Amino acid sequence: MVLKLKGFFVCGVALSALASAQAQEGGGAASEGSLETLRENVDGVDVIIVTAPNYVPFGSESANKADIPLIETPQSVSVVTRDQIDYLAVVDVQEAIRYSSGIVGENYGPDLRFDFLTVRGFTPKQYIDGLQAPITTTIFNVGADIYGFESVDILKGPSSVLYGNVPPGGIYNLRSRRAADEFGGEVSFKYGTNDFFQGAGTITGPLADGLSARLTGMYRNRESQVNFVDAERIYVAPTFTWEIGPSTTFTGLGYYQRDEVNGDTNGFLPSEGTRFDNPLGVVPISTNLGEPDYNRYERDQYAIGYNLVHEFSETVSFEQNFRWSDYDEYQQVIYGAGLLDGDFNGVPDDYRTVNRFSFPFAEKVSGLTVDSRVAIKAATGDLEHNIIVGVDYRNLANDATFGFGVANSIDLFDPVYGMTPFVTPALSSTFNDQRVKQTGVYIQDQISYGGLALTLGGRHDWVNLHDRAADATTKQEKFTYRVGLNYVFENGIAPYVSYSTAFEPVLGTDSLTLTPFEPSTARQIEGGVKYDGRTLNDDVKIFATAAYFNIRQKNLVATQNGLTPVFGTQIGEVEAQGAEAEVTARIRDQLTINASYSYTDTEVIESANGDLGDPLPTTPKHKAAALVDYTLQRGLLGGLGAGIGVRHLSSSAGSLVGAFNPVVIYSEPTTLVDAIIHYDLPRWRVAVNASNLLDKKYVGRCSSPTNCIYGQSRQIIGTVTLKF
Repeated sequence: MVLKLKGFFVCGVALSALASAQAQEGGGAASEGSLETLRENVDGVDVIIVTAPNYVPFGSESANKADIPLIETPQSVSVVTRDQIDYLAVVDVQEAIRYSSGIVGENYGPDLRFDFLTVRGFTPKQYIDGLQAPITTTIFNVGADIYGFESVDILKGPSSVLYGNVPPGGIYNLRSRRAADEFGGEVSFKYGTNDFFQGAGTITGPLADGLSARLTGMYRNRESQVNFVDAERIYVAPTFTWEIGPSTTFTGLGYYQRDEVNGDTNGFLPSEGTRFDNPLGVVPISTNLGEPDYNRYERDQYAIGYNLVHEFSETVSFEQNFRWSDYDEYQQVIYGAGLLDGDFNGVPDDYRTVNRFSFPFAEKVSGLTVDSRVAIKAATGDLEHNIIVGVDYRNLANDATFGFGVANSIDLFDPVYGMTPFVTPALSSTFNDQRVKQTGVYIQDQISYGGLALTLGGRHDWVNLHDRAADATTKQEKFTYRVGLNYVFENGIAPYVSYSTAFEPVLGTDSLTLTPFEPSTARQIEGGVKYDGRTLNDDVKIFATAAYFNIRQKNLVATQNGLTPVFGTQIGEVEAQGAEAEVTARIRDQLTINASYSYTDTEVIESANGDLGDPLPTTPKHKAAALVDYTLQRGLLGGLGAGIGVRHLSSSAGSLVGAFNPVVIYSEPTTLVDAIIHYDLPRWRVAVNASNLLDKKYVGRCSSPTNCIYGQSRQIIGTVTLKF
């Protein structure tokens, strides 16, 4: 079935792309008018120019829900554009943000299901096209594949004034690929380490006057660095844009994604032999302590929605985003539960016998979300106003159940599978059964006087949390706001300062107190400077930022690892403060630079859980990353380019202190090297990417003594792309 599906999908995409390319003999517009290769004759010499006009970001609709440039936004925002994604041939969001400041990924190693991220010490919530994704009780993202999106926008710091229910560290928003009124597209294939195979394509163009469409599809089949693990993903996203009239545009958006991962435990190796010494040796990175023929993870998700824009005049417009989504996942997993300690004295009996548990889990999230707003541009004397007034509404149902049982033990250094028949425990325990309704009303006004801009925003949210299991309803409401001031000098330098607050209702029940979670609140002070290189030559594009921030949050939820890994409890108050710097540059269509540095100091400052003074998990104090890429334009090697990247992460805590992990285990400092080599010709691009080129073996995280995860080993992936 898999082979037939693979062949059908890939051949179908390839044939349609080939036919379209032939119809557009001589090339045609690049996909989305973006990354494109041109052959020009300069003084009788052929010159290959790889253009990436959107590589360096200058705007983000996510940051303000209005047409305000990044340079005028009093908040730190990182944008990974489609040009960057294509140019660097990244595979997922975790790879895409490797060279961005203030955010770290791959917190659970090479997970094949989700993008695990941390922003300024906190887990960000995922948004898709400006609307919150159907996130689950335990994971704040849905693993939507990056191939279907034009950009990844990371808003750092509290953003409740525009988005309501968000954590203090920030959010990240994926903007879907849109239809273009000019024909274009691509077909691409990837193959690499661990039998990584991907076939993908996108095609767009006009269907009739005022109507254009796009279809994007992707199929991926891969194995893992862990023995006996394989994963399959199917992604399809249709979209169309209908210009109903000169002032009205309607864009339909939808996607479907199917994931299946077989054999994985997603970590759960003991700390002895991974992070710490084991007298019997080092645990191989490929060790699988689960049951390959039993463990499986399945997920189906889809969404359908639209974006409607109507311009009443040059100064007044209306915009509405709507989406209905459905998310359904199931997993059954046998996983390691630590080395056998029969005497309970903290010393393993033989340093090789591993206890195991059985844990099935199912969750379903469905609902709708809609955001409607009016944008007004006006003037009062010498003051110019850019105003948005909006209301958004969410109505979602969340149902999560689990089971738990004890499985037979296994040998850490010589695992033998299938020794005992496994009976899957019944999904008899309710983890969460809630309906959430949230309404938020917001207003923001950017008041400009010359280069000076004052941004004022406020929002009030009303939230109803109905626990269907207990038939009890909790009502919460909160006012949040933001005040920001910035000045843009003529040379492109723009200092800014801001104060913002956040409010976050929390789904679920405290595993220790057995009471519903209290809502969390937060505030942030931020100041910094931005530079957009506007006075430089046209062939030099650069955007740079530097920022200082201080965040305080109350009622943070800390996830525990142990009998049921999803258990969590609320602690008192935490603080995160630090500094960030980031630069993205594209010079003369030859030299590309992505570089960043982040210093993040986090601390629990009020708690009764025994973790007072501890840092927040998966938050290294130092992250430094730089990638430089250069492409030749002339001669026989015209179009050939190469890049080298270096990433350094300092030590970070794997968890907070909890009932099942009384000892916090820290990761070791890690420095990794990436590389890319690529060759571009008109319509064709060939690239080979290497992550962790030197194949450094390291433990990415130990969230408990029984749950350590190795980081991604060396991965080499080749890509061939045909654009038309």
